[in-house]
This record gives sequence, C-alpha cells and structure tokens, in this order.
Amino acid sequence: MVPVQEVASFWSGLMQAGVQPCGLAARDTLRLEAGMNLYGQDMDETINPLEAGLSWCVDLKDEARHFVGKEAVLEKMQAPHLKQVGLLLLGKGILRGHQTFRNEKGELGEITSGTFSPTLKKSIAIARVPDATADKGEVEIRGEWQPVQVLNLPFVRNGKILVNAKHP
Repeated sequence: MVPVQEVASFWSGLMQAGVQPCGLAARDTLRLEAGMNLYGQDMDETINPLEAGLSWCVDLKDEARHFVGKEAVLEKMQAPHLKQVGLLLLGKGILRGHQTFRNEKGELGEITSGTFSPTLKKSIAIARVPDATADKGEVEIRGEWQPVQVLNLPFVRNGKILVNAKHP
C-alpha cells in the first residue's frame, strides 16, 4: 500500500530501477501455471473446499476439531462430487473458462480458468471434473472435441516444469 500522494513517484522509481510493468494477464498466467485458484472463477461460496482442490486446508479427520461449515462439507462429500485438476491441451485451440470437459465415460465437467502457458508453450486449464476422471478427456472448443491430458496441479513449481505431455 502506498499513500496516494506518493504513487506517481513510487511508480517512476520502479520504472527507473528497471521493473517491467505487467497486468492481469501476467498474473493469470502465473497463477494458472502454479495451479492457484482465483476467487469468483475457480471457487466461490457454492464450491466446497474439496471440489476447489483445497482439502489440505480442511481437517475432516479429527472429529473434535470444528470449524464453520464443517457439517456442510461433510454433507456434500456424501453425494457424488467433483474434483479439481489441471488440463493440458493436446489438440488445437486455447482452453478458456466455461468450456465443457468430457471424460472417457462421457461424464461432463467444466473448465474454470484457462490460458496459453508461455512456460509450457501449450494451452492449460484448471477444471472441475467428475471424481471418476482418469488421465485423459476432451474439451469442446468451437464445436469440436479436442483431446486433453488430465494432470495434478501445479504445472510449474519454482521455475521447473512438472508436466510430461502424452500425445494421443
């Protein structure tokens, strides 16, 4: 946080020091490569922590440990649920939010965020897919089904690529 009176001089100082400005697209690319959720896009109050890939944040094993919403999460676990995964496009196009995913059984899911990864030089996405989804599927792009590889997140960690693309 910078006081409003100091913003212009602070910005000028950053530019003189060689800092390159970037926008939301750069933030989005970096967070997607790192497999990080964006509130309102990959998760919100209607998505439970398990479906958002945040099970590491919730202790459901310790019966004595209570938190607001624990009963709702436990109740949601009883019904068939979705899981969050990474997708790597093996076909043509760019993965984008709200595109339909289809697994090998024909069950449907949805991409929550997608973009082109400059690190991988491929299109990637975060998606919520049926729990039974294995390691491949398809995404509908402009009326055509394109093959995708289903992966664990993240795609990149500490500058290292964690993805091995298996082409169909």
